[in-house]
Amino acid sequence: MRGSAVNLSRPGGRTAERGQASVELMAAVPLVLLVGIALWQLALAGHTLWLCANAARVGARAEAVGQDADRAARSALPDGLERGMEVEIGDSGAVEVSVQLPFVLHQWQTPVPIAASARLEPGS
Repeated sequence: MRGSAVNLSRPGGRTAERGQASVELMAAVPLVLLVGIALWQLALAGHTLWLCANAARVGARAEAVGQDADRAARSALPDGLERGMEVEIGDSGAVEVSVQLPFVLHQWQTPVPIAASARLEPGS
């Protein structure tokens, strides 16, 4: 062999590996983004459920002392979750709050309801 020809079969013939790390990184980026979006959506769902449960407790407290449970529950939620919110007050004083789950990617606005209920005895 003459010139600068490289024998790829010998150890140290690294020409075939040039750019491999870049290709592997570009293949992994979509997967990392997808996992990140899924984790963020799970965190958003958990936070929404926590806020919904808190609004139900606030509504139950208001119902127990004779105040407007619907208004109290709505005041416990951020403005973005109040759209599509439903508050149901049962005969026993139980308050159920239902909201729509917000999505990280706004194009996927499929309604997914999240609900929580609370009941507080008067005088407790």
